[in-house]
Amino acid sequence: MATIKNSQEKHHEMAQKLSGAIETGKRKVPVSPEPLVSKPNQLESWRVFKIMSEFVEGFDMIGKYTMAATFFGSARTCPDDKSYQDATLLAAKLAKSGFAVITGGSLGIMEAANKGAYDAGGVSVGLNIKLLDNQPTNKFTTEAMTFDHFFVRKVMLTFASEVYIYFPGGYGTLDEFTEILTLVQTKNIKQVPIVLYGKEYWAPIIALFKEHLFEKFNAISETDLSLFQIVDSVEEAYDYIKKNVRAR
Repeated sequence: MATIKNSQEKHHEMAQKLSGAIETGKRKVPVSPEPLVSKPNQLESWRVFKIMSEFVEGFDMIGKYTMAATFFGSARTCPDDKSYQDATLLAAKLAKSGFAVITGGSLGIMEAANKGAYDAGGVSVGLNIKLLDNQPTNKFTTEAMTFDHFFVRKVMLTFASEVYIYFPGGYGTLDEFTEILTLVQTKNIKQVPIVLYGKEYWAPIIALFKEHLFEKFNAISETDLSLFQIVDSVEEAYDYIKKNVRAR
């Protein structure tokens, strides 16, 4: 009983502290806030408010869609690139099948997927991030939100959908891929289809997982190598998704 009481008291104290920070923060949000440092010297009430409001608004947005597909990939991919065109076609097919298409909201693969869903008359959601170079939100969204904090945006992208589709990309794409892979591996979220699009890009990375992480260093288990599916065409991706996605 003492442990339960102490836990309840701790939660109550934290709730009071958080409520106070949020109320204070509402009145103190700066027009041009400084970036969040890795170890702030003090609790910034306005930042607590911003983080909480982003979580609430983000969850309110993605919670409306009963079945969704999240696309990831490079913002540098050009419209004449095959990956861009394939992402557009796949998103269109999924939108016509009742999927809301969700992306990071910017250019490249994100724009391609939003365009496919938008042109097909479907739901096209962009979850953008505010960057120093003013990363634009593409024009093919039916609903969009821009986040100040990467970690809040990543939570929204991670918990938004019934399938996660990764096209070739850079650090951000790999970060988002290993994030969802870790959450599935550790059973922090239910196992959902993870689709890796493009064998030429993904095969060397998965070979690293198999030969280096699993076989040489025993850092993952063999079953961890079956948590994702590599595909190489729009039809292959679409068929796999339709067979493996279950609506909520």
